[in-house]
Amino acid sequence: MSFYELAAARYSVRKFSSNPIEPEKLKKVLEAGRVAPTAKNSQSHRIIIADTAEDIAKVDGCTPCRYGAPTVIFVCYDNTECWVREFDNEPSGVVDASIVTTHLMLAAQDVGLGTCWVMRFDPAKAVELFALPENIIPVAFLPIGYPAEDAAPSDRHEDRMTIEELMKI
Repeated sequence: MSFYELAAARYSVRKFSSNPIEPEKLKKVLEAGRVAPTAKNSQSHRIIIADTAEDIAKVDGCTPCRYGAPTVIFVCYDNTECWVREFDNEPSGVVDASIVTTHLMLAAQDVGLGTCWVMRFDPAKAVELFALPENIIPVAFLPIGYPAEDAAPSDRHEDRMTIEELMKI
C-alpha cells in the first residue's frame, strides 16, 4: 500500500473490539512515534500507555471518547525540554506532540490497527488522575486497537476541501 493509500484509508475508529494488541505491533507503532521529527530534535514528547484496568479507568475519568479501545496512548510534552521560538516565545511542545501522534496513527493503520485522535478531554483531570508533574502537558489521547467488525468511518470522513480551497486565505 502506498503512503497516500494508507493515509486515505485511515479513519477515526469509534468502536473497537476487545481483542488485545500484540506487543510487537504496539512496539512498531511506538517506534514510529520515537522517530518522529520534533523542533530542533528536542524530543520533548512523552508517552503513557494505558492498558491496565486501573489506567483505563483513569482515561475514562478524563474523556467519554475511549470507544471501548483496550489500549490508549496518552501523548504529552515536557514544557522544560521543548524548543521555544525566540521571536514570540512560542513553545514547540503541542506541535511536536501532534507530529508524534500523527506518526503513531499512521503506523497503527500500517499494522492493521485503528485509532481515534481524542482532544476532547479534561486536561486538569488528566494531570490529576495520571499524577503528572507540572512540566508535563497533556495533548491527546489515542485509543488504539482492532476496529470492531461493524466499525466504519463517520459520514463526514469523505468530506474534504479541494486543494484549491485549502490554498485560499
